[in-house]
Amino acid sequence: MQNAKELIEVERVQTGVRLEKRLLKVLKAVAELKDMSLGDLLEGIVLHAFEGKSAFSPRTLKRIEHFKSIYGLTLRASDSHKFKETR
Repeated sequence: MQNAKELIEVERVQTGVRLEKRLLKVLKAVAELKDMSLGDLLEGIVLHAFEGKSAFSPRTLKRIEHFKSIYGLTLRASDSHKFKETR
């Protein structure tokens, strides 16, 4: 835990981001696992990605694989530019 003088003040805004349904279910499960909000989890993932780092430990990655199997998430990073939204 950081002490008060190490904390960085940020301004957050509400957003209407749309995500693939199964991906969102896995993200919510990971946020619950880590006892954090979905927004905090997404911020951490993005900041790690911007630095070319993984946001998750090997143990957490194993849990994510389990959550993916529960929610039927078979998508991979290479699929991200091939999405076609259904109506």
